[in-house]
Amino acid sequence: MTYKQKLLMGLLVIGVFGLALTMVFAPRVKAFDISDAPAAPNFTHHKPNEWINSAPLTLTHLRGQVVLLDFWTFDCWNCYRSFPWLKSVEKRFADQAFTVIGVHTPEFEHERIRLNIVKKVKEFELDHPVMIDNDFSYWRAMDNRYWPTFYLIDKQGRVRAAYIGETHKADKRAKAIEKRIVDLLAEQSS
Repeated sequence: MTYKQKLLMGLLVIGVFGLALTMVFAPRVKAFDISDAPAAPNFTHHKPNEWINSAPLTLTHLRGQVVLLDFWTFDCWNCYRSFPWLKSVEKRFADQAFTVIGVHTPEFEHERIRLNIVKKVKEFELDHPVMIDNDFSYWRAMDNRYWPTFYLIDKQGRVRAAYIGETHKADKRAKAIEKRIVDLLAEQSS
């Protein structure tokens, strides 16, 4: 094999590898139109000690609000590196029919301990309600697979979009989520 052929083969391998990485790490988005949007499953935790920053909530009580669910766990750096953006979204839409609900679903055993979660909620300065999903029941109900994943629920309680991965203010995913929030806020409540 000549030098030129080896060089071309190497470039081809690098190109294929780069394409594979792009496919694996590309932002994942699932969006639904009103006609095919599934109803969001009811929250699976109803005891006061299974919630932080709030009494237990139900999606029925949140009707008329756009809800952003954030599936996270406190040792996930992709999760906590998304919090500055998440807090900016809460601030931006604070005077509108918009609510953020954190769903803390543990990856490791020490992340199941309520006191540890409470400490991390304080450390990360999260003020929104956080449901503790230690048994993965809401994770399974939403058919979730990744930390972090952000779900948008419309005013009628339908899942309208899911966005997977670390998100930062002004990045492509953040802009897409925020545009979708604006669109959902503009929709009429039934």
